[in-house]
Amino acid sequence: MNPTTPDRAPEHNLGWSLAVLLRRWHEHVEQALTDLPHGSRGYHVLSIAAEGEAPTQACLADRLLIDRSVMTYLLDDLEAADLVRRRVDPKDRRARRVCPTDHGRAVLARAEKVVEHVEERLLGGLAPEHRALFRASASTAAVSVRRHSPDTDPCEAVLQVTGLSEKEPAPSDRAG
Repeated sequence: MNPTTPDRAPEHNLGWSLAVLLRRWHEHVEQALTDLPHGSRGYHVLSIAAEGEAPTQACLADRLLIDRSVMTYLLDDLEAADLVRRRVDPKDRRARRVCPTDHGRAVLARAEKVVEHVEERLLGGLAPEHRALFRASASTAAVSVRRHSPDTDPCEAVLQVTGLSEKEPAPSDRAG
């Protein structure tokens, strides 16, 4: 087999493997979530807002490593679509908590199924038990990296791998 053919992966090249998977994940998720403001970025914001206690707008931006001004535009669009509401934090009137609406929870439930379907197709070359192991291992590694390098910007990493840049926003992004 020719080493330049697409069927041959660079052996043990984690960076290449992750870049291929991330690029394909991003392409398919963006295509599948065209109705969700800001696509995958909006999905991540909505899913974290629905996790438990509503995060503050600032904490949400910090957790997702999204610039606070970009987060403001993103939340404006999610709010305009009746997916989230910003409420004054009773403990700090200067802070805003991001709460999913009932409509936002319903949209998130559908989006989670869509993303799960994309991920199952993406990892379809693996046996089901290997898919679960891959997901768990990737999550553990990502949490470890985030803990040890809190300034690592996952959004920028995605943009670099997918060939987009913050200066050239994706069609679903208004401000980056």
